[in-house]
Formats: sequence, C-alpha cells, structure tokens
Amino acid sequence: MLSLSVNGESHSVDVPPDMPLLWVLRDVIGLTGTKFGCGIAQCGACTVHLDGQPVRSCVLAVGSIGSKAVTTIEAIGDTPSGQKIQQAWLDADVVQCGYCQSGQIMSATALLKRSPNPTDAEIDAAMSGNICRCATYVRIRAAIKQAATGKPEGMQTIVTAPEGAAS
Repeated sequence: MLSLSVNGESHSVDVPPDMPLLWVLRDVIGLTGTKFGCGIAQCGACTVHLDGQPVRSCVLAVGSIGSKAVTTIEAIGDTPSGQKIQQAWLDADVVQCGYCQSGQIMSATALLKRSPNPTDAEIDAAMSGNICRCATYVRIRAAIKQAATGKPEGMQTIVTAPEGAAS
C-alpha cells in the first residue's frame, strides 16, 4: 500500500511500485484530466507537477514519489499562476482539439512560477517537450505572455496568396 498526496488530498493506493503515476491517477484515483499520449515521455500530454516541478507521469514510477506532492490539471486553477494561465488560454482561444492542453497548461504554469515574465527563449525551452498536433504554438506563446503581463498579446497572422495569384 502506497500513500500519495494528490491535489492536497491523501490517497492510499494498492498498486505495484513500478506502476506509472499516470495510470494511478487515471485508473485508480479517477482523475482523468491528465492524458496518455506517447508513453515514452516525449509528447508532454501526461505532465503533472511533483513538488511544483513539471514531470512526465507516463514514465514516473509511483513508488519513486515518496512524500512529494502531486498536482494535476484538476487542481492547477487553485494556484495564482494556474488561474492566470487558464484565463489566458481562454482569452487567446488556444484550444483546438484540446487533447494536449492539460499538459501544456501544467508546463506553462510551472514556467510562470519560476519565471514570472519569461522571454521567448524561456517559453520555447519550457514548452519544447509539449507537442500540439493542432499546432497552436503561436496562441500558446501569446497566452503565456498574457498571463505574465496581464495584457493580451497580439498574434501575427501570416496571409499567403492563393496558388497562381500574382504577388
């Protein structure tokens, strides 16, 4: 029997210690906001916080957590940076299919906590492990900047002429 602190609540789980945290969260505790993407820590869909640091729950053995606190997407809005990110995500209309968004939000929230006004390079580095198949990266960056500054970030639109049209 393992004891976990998840979103401020204590959970006793009877699982093998090598079971990935992702499956404990989803299948045992019932918190399904954290998504399975690739299973090899490459896409970021499974990102949660472990003592405030973003980690990939698909490869993190639950037995290795010890007394560290786990925070999932279900509770990130209870934090100041989480509230800012979630509101900016809505304002910037980031979400398309939405599958990667819990992981994106978890990574962005951790970034703002450690760097309240991140540069483009810091945003790129922090978000580089999160893949969005819908390619909403421009909106993700705009939302992070809005959350940091409190001001909507203008988005650039690239318009190309239709094929065969004179430029």
